[in-house]
Amino acid sequence: LSGCGGANKDETSSDADVDLTKLSSTMVYSEVYNMIGNPEEYIGKRVKMKGSFSAFQDEKNGNFYFACIVADATACCSRGIEFVLKGDKKFPDDYPLEGTEITVTGIFETYEEDGDEYLRLSEAELI
Repeated sequence: LSGCGGANKDETSSDADVDLTKLSSTMVYSEVYNMIGNPEEYIGKRVKMKGSFSAFQDEKNGNFYFACIVADATACCSRGIEFVLKGDKKFPDDYPLEGTEITVTGIFETYEEDGDEYLRLSEAELI
């Protein structure tokens, strides 16, 4: 998938640098896989994606994490991108039900927690 980074710009109908909502399920899964494997190509870009809402609470630190999950064309495999909504949002009041289809936009970034590096969309909005 070399060359996929940033190849999905749509400057006419979306403010997203990478708009995954316009791709087939196979291409979305491939692009998310590329984002996870080559995050440096996406850092700072506004990403728009559609998928299934997922929430997870870390038992060690008590923090909640939220993600948009996409499946491949056969629905046998899935990948997700974590997101953090902008503003002072509370879970579960300000979030959809688990498994709900969502569209989210946010700025792609990496962050460190407990010595490990993770990916997420920051300043995210559900649209």
